Amino acid sequence: QVQVVESGGGLVQPGGSLRLSCAASGSIFNIYTMGWYRQAPGKQRELVASITSDFNTMYAHSVKGRFTISRDNAKNTVNLQMNSLKPEDTAVYYCNGVGAKVWGQGTQVTVSS
Repeated sequence: QVQVVESGGGLVQPGGSLRLSCAASGSIFNIYTMGWYRQAPGKQRELVASITSDFNTMYAHSVKGRFTISRDNAKNTVNLQMNSLKPEDTAVYYCNGVGAKVWGQGTQVTVSS
């Protein structure tokens, strides 16, 4: 079982950067594939990046080359470095184990001039 708290969102101009953090709890955190998801108003939640317990990563085409997911199993944290942000990246971002059914409150990212 993994519980998460997301932080680091905010307002940023196009082309700017943000780093999102996910603090996880649970004694079996390090066996889960973890992901960052996002959901914009009127749209489905989508998986934008994931990282396995042995550090293999996957990215949605829309963010590939701009976002980097990382994890520190000793600290029970998952991060998402977001560079070259675009207005279409605006969404609530969530961290979770891939396949999990319970979601936290997420953190709002707004990209606007």
